[in-house]
Amino acid sequence: MDGASFLELSISIALGLSTVALVLVIYRIMRGPTLPDRVLALDMLVSVGIGYVAIIAIKTGYMLYLDIAISLGLVGFLATVAFARYILQRWQIKANQTDGEATK
Repeated sequence: MDGASFLELSISIALGLSTVALVLVIYRIMRGPTLPDRVLALDMLVSVGIGYVAIIAIKTGYMLYLDIAISLGLVGFLATVAFARYILQRWQIKANQTDGEATK
């Protein structure tokens, strides 16, 4: 087995495993049970997308795709932080409502 055929085999295996990971992440997004689980799954979805872009960059040899993967990582990180802040505010509102009902 020469280097080129080994690289093709590795790329095929990586794409297959990434597809399995993508299906599992989509299942977790749909199934859920809580909002933080879904946010974590969305973050994982971004990671799997970065993996796909990196694999395609290796397969095609067009390294501009790596810049796209880095940008996707930054946007995904910011989205996760925004969702976490939303969940925190939502939790604080519920806690304040519960405290207000307890003092009545």
